[in-house]
Amino acid sequence: MRILFIGDIVGSLGRKALKTYLPQLKQKYHPQVTIVNGENAAGGRGITEKIYKEFLQNGVDVITMGNHTWDNRDIFEFIDDAQKLLRPANFPAGTPGVGLRFFKVNQAVLAVINLQARSFMAPLDDPFAAAEQLIQQALEKTPLIFIDFHGETTSEKLAMAWFLDGRVSALIGTHTHVQTSDARILPEGTGYLTDAGMTGPRDGILGMKKESVIERFRTQLPHRFEVVESGVMQLNGAFIELDTATGKCQKIETIHWEDDPLSDEKGDEYGW
Repeated sequence: MRILFIGDIVGSLGRKALKTYLPQLKQKYHPQVTIVNGENAAGGRGITEKIYKEFLQNGVDVITMGNHTWDNRDIFEFIDDAQKLLRPANFPAGTPGVGLRFFKVNQAVLAVINLQARSFMAPLDDPFAAAEQLIQQALEKTPLIFIDFHGETTSEKLAMAWFLDGRVSALIGTHTHVQTSDARILPEGTGYLTDAGMTGPRDGILGMKKESVIERFRTQLPHRFEVVESGVMQLNGAFIELDTATGKCQKIETIHWEDDPLSDEKGDEYGW
């Protein structure tokens, strides 16, 4: 099974990058499932029903979320009907939406789980305990289990990966918006990447306008952060191949692409 994962889509430039380059990514990698993290898609915070439907129309199969899930109140109107949208499974009981969904892919079934870490983030329910419970539930239907683990610290993501090695097919980290260079297959067969990176503006700070972020650090005073809405786009993510019989990861590689009109360096026909 070939899976294309695209990291946190930020604002209008992120949505434009997805729409523009997903067809080329599909031509290059021929994925059977395309998963994107959409928690920053609406102006950098949350997602709307219009954007959710736009992603599906663009060829996305699954959308995961994170700590900005509830930032746009529009989500409360459609999350329970959105069959291809997941929010972190370790939100408190009674929270709208779900954190585990199953997707039929030809003759196989893929389980997708969305979890959120706790270090330097909201004190949600234990993601390790949630993972144990959801994996047991998923294994009743399929050995193919993909996890988007949305977290701040490398250590917590690595701890989760080693904790689940051999029990899930792949664990990809999101949230920090900076792609890491540690894509690997762990000894028992779990594909791992600490962070897939972000899709959106390249020349901001994690997608936000530089000036206000710099002033926040310089002065320690509150500043309103605004998404960069023009300039060079970047797209980051990962391509993963799974053995459908065993659920083990056979291949994982990072994807990094940027559209710099000032650069004289040209890549292949796709730009990566």
